[in-house]
Parts: sequence; C-alpha cells; structure tokens
Amino acid sequence: MKPQELSSVYFLGIGGIGMSALARYFLHLGAAVSGYDKTPTALTRQLELEGMKIHFGDDPALIPLNTELVIYTPAIPKDNKELNFILKKKIPMMKRSEVLGLISSGYFTIAVAGTHGKTTTSMLVAHILKSAGIPHIAFLGGISKNYGTNFLIETSGPAAPVCVVEADEFDRSFLQLAPDIAIVTSADPDHLDIYHTHKEMLASFEEFTGKIRKGGSLVMKAGVGLKPRGQSAYNVFSYSLDKKKASAPTGSKGFKAGGFGISKGVYHYDFCSANDVWKDLVLGLPGLFNLENALAANAAVFLMGLSQSKVARAMKSYKGVVRRFDFQVKKRGFVYIDDYAHHPEELRACIEAVKEMYPGQRITGVFQPHLYSRTRDLASEFAVSLDLLDEIVLLDIYPAREKPIKGVSSELILEKLKTENKILIEKDKLLNYLKKLKPEVLLTLGAGDIDQLVPSVRKAFAK
Repeated sequence: MKPQELSSVYFLGIGGIGMSALARYFLHLGAAVSGYDKTPTALTRQLELEGMKIHFGDDPALIPLNTELVIYTPAIPKDNKELNFILKKKIPMMKRSEVLGLISSGYFTIAVAGTHGKTTTSMLVAHILKSAGIPHIAFLGGISKNYGTNFLIETSGPAAPVCVVEADEFDRSFLQLAPDIAIVTSADPDHLDIYHTHKEMLASFEEFTGKIRKGGSLVMKAGVGLKPRGQSAYNVFSYSLDKKKASAPTGSKGFKAGGFGISKGVYHYDFCSANDVWKDLVLGLPGLFNLENALAANAAVFLMGLSQSKVARAMKSYKGVVRRFDFQVKKRGFVYIDDYAHHPEELRACIEAVKEMYPGQRITGVFQPHLYSRTRDLASEFAVSLDLLDEIVLLDIYPAREKPIKGVSSELILEKLKTENKILIEKDKLLNYLKKLKPEVLLTLGAGDIDQLVPSVRKAFAK
C-alpha cells in the first residue's frame, strides 16, 4: 500500500492527537478524509474546517462506500459498531502505528520516545528544522503554538525530507518504527494496564532501541535505566544537565547543558558536545525538565550537522505546545497555567517549575486523573507529587478508553494526600469553588477533558 495512491481514507477515532496528524497528512496528499469520533472538540471542529467529514454517532451507514483504507486507534472499544462492520466487510484496515511506520520508513527518521517529554522534544526538533529551512515532515502529539497544528510538512527543494515522529509506548506502537536517530527522554512506570510491570515496559523500550537503523544514533537521558539492544550497530549518546560553566569539550560521548540559569524569565545555557561548545543558547520555557527536552532536541539536530547559528535562532523563536505549561492568565496578583501533566513525574516536574517561578506564593492545583488503571497503579505516587501543592482540588477520573474498575476512583488519591487542604468535587461545581477560593497561582492539570473547562476559568479570572 502506497499512501500517496489512496483517494479515500477513513479514521476510527479521528479526533485523537496522533490520529488527526495522520488525517492531515492524507488530506495534504489530496485524499478524501472522513472519520468518526465519540465527541466533538475544538480539534475536530478545526479538522472539519480544513475539509474533513466527521460524525459523532457510531453508525456504519456513515462510512463512505468508496473507503480504500480504514485507520484505527487501539482506544476504539471492541464493541464499536463501525469497527465490527469494517471487519465484516473486510475493508483494508491498519493501526495508526502501522501507518506511521509505513510512512516514516521512506524518510530519514527522528523518533522521540519517553513516558514524558516526547511532545515538547519532537516539537522542538521539528521547529528547528523548519526554522533552518530543512525539508521535513512531522507528526506531533500536541498543537504547536508557533504553527497552530500537530502536522508540519516542508518538502520544497531537492533534499529528501526528514520525518519527525513521536514514538508512543502505548500498545507498543513505537515498535513499528525504524529510526535513524532515536531519543529516549524517560521510562518511568506507565501504561501498566498494557505492560503489567515496569520491567516489562523497560523491555519494550529496549526492543525499540533495537529498531534503530545501522549507523544511526540513540540519544538517551542519563540514568534512564535502559540497556540498549544491538548498540554495536549504532552510536549511543547520553545527555544531562551540568550547572558548571562549560567552556571546553566534555571529552565524552554525550551532551550537556552547562552553566545554565534564568535571566529575565528565560533559560540561558551552553550546549556541550565532545567536540564543540555552543555558547548562550536561549530557551523561553520554564522548568528544568524543559531544559532537558531542549538539550535532547539540540543533540539530535547537532548529529544531523546543523550549525550553531541556525539552532540558536530557532530556539529563541520557539513558543511551546498548547497545554504544555500553557499560561492562560498573567496579571498582578494572579497567574493561571494549564498543563497536560497526567503522570506523577510530569506533575512533580510541572509543580516544581511553578514553585521555582513563584516562590512564596500559594499554589492551587486542579487535577483530573486519566484512566482507572493508571489511578489504581500509581495512586501513591500521584499523592506524593500533588502534596507539593498548597491547595489540591481533585476531579473524577476521566475514563478515556476504559471501563470503570471496581473500587477505583479519585478517592484513592484523596485519602493518600497528607495535606488537609484537599477536596474532591464535580466538574460543574469547580468554577464557583475557585471563585470563592481566590487562588494566587492556579494550575489545571490532566490529559482528559479538563481542557474544556479552561476557557471558562480563564474568562472568570482574566477580568
């Protein structure tokens, strides 16, 4: 199957962030694109404006008769009527990950893996390539603030494009990829509904490293705990932060951000490799975790041979990702930040970054747990991270693809929290509660539908 030859493609779960990037790719190729999703969102409305036909009722009669390929996400439930109709009619069908693997196989591919950090890192890589005028195609797991999309394509000129992809560990999707440069940002326990144990998840990450093409490179955060497979066939580099001023080569097979610090609200740092030091790069995103993400992205484009001047220029113009440390309101006496954090380590990193930026101010966090299984498996870890807040507001679990699990609710986290300043409330009562609370610094956190509350919270506190 050659993607460019398809004239009609149908998506089961078209509103997903990864699925919608693929849908935009096929639309760019000139195919008729249509699909189903459970609920309308700002993203599905945008896809419709771009020319896609989308419906929100599970109705096989709405699948176009001329569909040549159905692309689906594993999040679609097995009892979905459209899914079963497609199986019965034997319409050609592929997982999103399979299609992404097929497309990327024809390009020099940079794949970013990690239980967190992969969206910002892959977005930074794509932004640097675009800013530098390097032909590329990018499938991203978030909406770029620079470009307003999760799909980038720039193929003018004679050079073969580079493909930037997020290597998603869910459902072992990343094993469909064969990258030239692989980045691993983290491998903390997650998706234990799929992997059952952290050890099994790490084994899957190690299998991913074995997919790296001969002569390629692995760029891996120091201390991530993986034993790369087949590393005799490719180069292995580590990356880490180093507070010391780095004015000379590190002399090792790795990369460091040296002499970093915050000045006028932005990070300044030196990018250090074994052979070179790029002085005073600038990152306008808060949090040491974002500095690590920037370092990984810098390493990838350095290995591609990009110059310091092109990378430095791109870094200064990078605006970030929607719902990744996303400032909604900044005014005297009040700050509101929205963030996609849905894993304990992501929550910890986000909250610590806020505390660094606003020392001594009272920080209130509203958290919506994502998935019953993740809440069950990591309730204690969630509580430890959330206890960094001064005031904790919990919402009910967003189920996403899952059915309820007996005995699992947000109460599991609530009862493990040590702070007395905690409450579990319903979504429709949140706004009035926050108005009475009058927070100084407010965070909304989670990967579910908490983002739909953001406009009303922003409006209420922007006055």
